[in-house]
Amino acid sequence: MEIFDELKARGLIAQITDEEEVKDLINNGKAVFYIGFDATADSLHVGHFMALNLMRRLQLAGNTPIALLGGGTSMIGDPSGRTDMRLMLTEEQIAYNADRFKVQMEKFIDFSGGKAIMLNNAEWLKPLKYIDLLRDIGAHFSVNQMLTAECYKNRMERGLSFLEFNYMIMQAYDFYYMNEKYGCNLQCGGDDQWSNILAGTRLIRKKTGRDAYGLTINLLLTSEGKKMGKTSSGAVWLDPEKTSPYDFYQYWRNVDDADVLNCLRMLTFLPLEDINAMNDLQGAQLNGAKDILAYELTKLVHNEEEAEKARSISWELFSAHGKTDDMPAARIDSTELTDGAIRITELLVLSGLASSRAEARRLIDQKGIEVDGRKVLSIDAVWNEQALKGAGIIIKKGKKVYRRVYMEC
Repeated sequence: MEIFDELKARGLIAQITDEEEVKDLINNGKAVFYIGFDATADSLHVGHFMALNLMRRLQLAGNTPIALLGGGTSMIGDPSGRTDMRLMLTEEQIAYNADRFKVQMEKFIDFSGGKAIMLNNAEWLKPLKYIDLLRDIGAHFSVNQMLTAECYKNRMERGLSFLEFNYMIMQAYDFYYMNEKYGCNLQCGGDDQWSNILAGTRLIRKKTGRDAYGLTINLLLTSEGKKMGKTSSGAVWLDPEKTSPYDFYQYWRNVDDADVLNCLRMLTFLPLEDINAMNDLQGAQLNGAKDILAYELTKLVHNEEEAEKARSISWELFSAHGKTDDMPAARIDSTELTDGAIRITELLVLSGLASSRAEARRLIDQKGIEVDGRKVLSIDAVWNEQALKGAGIIIKKGKKVYRRVYMEC
């Protein structure tokens, strides 16, 4: 199966500008394609994982990826999918975030020997002169047409800043610039980027007379239509310091039954015939598929050793006789104790299992907390220094979230 047909069979392709032309490009390794990553946080997250996997698939098929760091566009902020304006970041914050992105991208994309290109659009966007840009680029954009784009329509009632209104022009200019300088002929992205991608293809055609193409992939949604990659404590990050390999593994191990096969198709590199063979699995039988999903994705994002470790911890924990050395842990300081003891509500907050004391009390009231295998029934329960020293205590939240909490001796 050629790469274009595989992308369709995996349910990845959402919209495409010229199907036959794009099919020919990517099947024959003639695509020089780019995906942009605005540096709005200090780590990539699961939402970026789809894009990174697409880049890897297309590169393995002989195409050339351009990973574009949004050092310039991050200073404006993409209004797509937003109900309010993004927080303004400093240039130093953006540069720091972009550097973190580079390290993570290199796990997915082979940049050796000219097989891929990494660029930062700050290089060409920041030196632009405003009046020159208006005359040279702005003249090719219709405000009426721009306002029909979903990314703008959804914001009109709440208010769309003029700063954000420029984002589409900047992204279109990126495509035009890289088409001129690097022969970039295809832009890819999530389906919420469709309007911005079309703006780029139109700009290239008007400025050069050449055709350029766009392809979007489906967003990673649950069977209920909600975006995946969010937990009660926030995003699922690719940085192990922000989301541990174990917690990353557990996120995928706990996906709903209705979503597991779709995730296997869209996110893993397992052969489609192997995934399709699981179509008839139901109920408890799907646990095996979930374990495969969690293992494969943890291996992709971290490495095989971390995937093995996360799987081992998970199996040992649920067998109720495992080692705790590699379990996600939180160290607390003696200064957090009062009269040599600490309340369970404080432990939950300090360990990251609850975002506030109010949430901690709610979890206890709902009988959702266990410590060392015993249900916590009172918000006034306390643990003393002796209990927390050494290996500490094991707190379990709900059915599958564990944390070792300890004090250093």
